[in-house]
Amino acid sequence: MSVLLETSLGDIVIDLYTEHRPRCATNFLKLCKLKMYNYCLVHSVQRNFVIQTGDIDQQGGCSVYKVLYGDQAKLFEKEDVPKLKHNQKLTVSMVNDGNGYHGSQFLITTTETADALDGLHTVFGTVTEGADVVQQINETYCDEKGRPYQDIRIHHTIILHDPFPDPPMLPVPPRSPSPPPYVIESDRLAVGETVNKLSGHTTEEVLEYIEEKELRANTQMLEIIGDIPDAEVKPPENVLFVCKLNPVTSSDDLEIIFSRFGEIESCEVIRDWKTGDSLCYAFIEFVDVGSCEAAYFKMDNVLIDERRVHVDFSQSVSRLYWNRNTKHQLKYSAREESRSGGDRPSNPTRRDDNHIQSKRDYDRIDKKRDFDRFKSK
Repeated sequence: MSVLLETSLGDIVIDLYTEHRPRCATNFLKLCKLKMYNYCLVHSVQRNFVIQTGDIDQQGGCSVYKVLYGDQAKLFEKEDVPKLKHNQKLTVSMVNDGNGYHGSQFLITTTETADALDGLHTVFGTVTEGADVVQQINETYCDEKGRPYQDIRIHHTIILHDPFPDPPMLPVPPRSPSPPPYVIESDRLAVGETVNKLSGHTTEEVLEYIEEKELRANTQMLEIIGDIPDAEVKPPENVLFVCKLNPVTSSDDLEIIFSRFGEIESCEVIRDWKTGDSLCYAFIEFVDVGSCEAAYFKMDNVLIDERRVHVDFSQSVSRLYWNRNTKHQLKYSAREESRSGGDRPSNPTRRDDNHIQSKRDYDRIDKKRDFDRFKSK
């Protein structure tokens, strides 16, 4: 009166109520003997309620009586007497097709309060072993329709005890069938398939992946605390970082030297905000990326004012950050002006000077980071 289901997650033993539900028990036992549940998919999981399987033909399922008597006996009538309720966890029931008939589909409850199923589906057994496997299925990840993202299947069924004699026309197979094509070519993660992105990669590739993952996490943290405008932000491709400058080299000198590669939007030698002394590095912004790339390839390690300079692409995003903050500030100022009846601030020049000073301070801090990072290499 018991059946062992070998699933892809472990074994489940079901004891059948053969005295109270003879038709359901006979149908289930003979389907197991015909190996028709083999490779059957757990197609619905409603967490902490029920798990459902048994669609043996991928069309809703059918009873063993169809095998014996043809299509007219595809389903059989549900058994209502005696009344058995879904009042305990791990109850096994035959699924109602909606018209009071059963086929091959069955469900297992994963809650003690499944009384909504009473009178609809027919209780015919209970899980006596493998409760941990049922719980594992219950906790699997599913899509919005309740189907697991990774296939969970019944691999094999073993009848531990069958009190019902086999009908003379029952075609018992000599061996378990081979898996059908739809099992091998599943549209989900197949049974046993792993989602390990690092399998098959070299140690260097694994370390590179770990570093990229840590970099993304750190970048997201910088976005949260406001150091960068966006986690996906990238430095501009038309800005060069020039270091190892002679202290006497000025912004105008650099602009004249680099302007032969194309039109320059801005050129600034970064200076100490207190003393005004050159910090020996600068940022040059070109109008187009092509001019910037040409300057990069030609000017690295060039002698300028008796100093060999180093040229690289800038990694600073301060200008992007400043542009974003400026937009927010302009919106705020316009809103405040409309609230005050259109009156201008008493000292607009001073306010603008403060904004410019804030921008310069931020640029210097951000660009100083580039320089410190270069020195540490």
